[in-house]
Amino acid sequence: MSLPKGKDFLPPWPLRSGHIQTMLSSSGVRRVLLPRAAQTVLNGAEQVTVDGGDGVRLTGAYTAQNTQAKSRGLAVLFHGWEGSVDSTYVLQTGSRLLAEGWDIFRLNFRDHGDSHNLNEALFHSCRIDEVVNALLDIARRYPNRPMALAGFSLGGNFALRAALRAPAVGLPLSYALAVCPIIDPSEGLFSLEEAAPWFYQAYFMHKWRRSLQAKQAAFPHREYFELSELKQSLRGLTASLVMRHTDFDTLEAYLDGYSVAGQALADLHVPATILTARDDPVIPVDAFEKLRLSANVELDISPYGGHCGFIRGWDMTSFTDDYIAARFNAIAAA
Repeated sequence: MSLPKGKDFLPPWPLRSGHIQTMLSSSGVRRVLLPRAAQTVLNGAEQVTVDGGDGVRLTGAYTAQNTQAKSRGLAVLFHGWEGSVDSTYVLQTGSRLLAEGWDIFRLNFRDHGDSHNLNEALFHSCRIDEVVNALLDIARRYPNRPMALAGFSLGGNFALRAALRAPAVGLPLSYALAVCPIIDPSEGLFSLEEAAPWFYQAYFMHKWRRSLQAKQAAFPHREYFELSELKQSLRGLTASLVMRHTDFDTLEAYLDGYSVAGQALADLHVPATILTARDDPVIPVDAFEKLRLSANVELDISPYGGHCGFIRGWDMTSFTDDYIAARFNAIAAA
């Protein structure tokens, strides 16, 4: 069976701009223009709280397929930083996989969506243990096989790290797919500050500060940050997060803690695919080209697509839907 490749994605002008692709990917305009079928995963969705271990609770949503006599398997979806289970790209991918006969579980990371009140400690990107524990709980609750995982941006990074840990903890994960994952966080942070246009950092900082305000409102007895810290740049506020809310001694050690750069994925035994775009203005393509990967990991670099965009036309649908569905279906058929 021939699977779609990144080189097959050729959007019309002006959608060949990585900036336009990126800005449209999570925009309200896109949500309005998407066909109604892109939100069918919301129909009959069951709101679920799962066990992250050590008292941690994470929220998610489960939707059972009804298009086939038997489910193809369980598809788990991870959103990006400051996204949620209801992010446009998560709903669109989930709806497509649902139509293909997959049961869908959309997982919120800690402090994402409306979950700020569930756990007193703050989210940070090195909290991989609770995500793996949540996946184990999901696998027990919904034992349909195969279990396949797809993540976007930071969610793609979490998906790759979860796949690395899966064999050792007994997680029955058959496949992982990461769209535009963060590879080298230190390089990505520098790029967002120094190389990317200013509005990308402004966008992420606005969403992060709003999330931190929601966290503070949920736990008013805690002082998560001083007001002066909240006014810092991305690097400054991240450094404050590390010093106040992690066990890492330096910002650099924290960023290395969730890096999958260089040879970090060389021992990845779960079959996986990494899809990115050469014109991604948020995550530099150099980090992908330096990866040392095992034979069962597919690296696919598309010329176009921006950061988690891959928008095909003015209907706002994404090439990633076909891309993910084809690979998940191939895993189910195998």
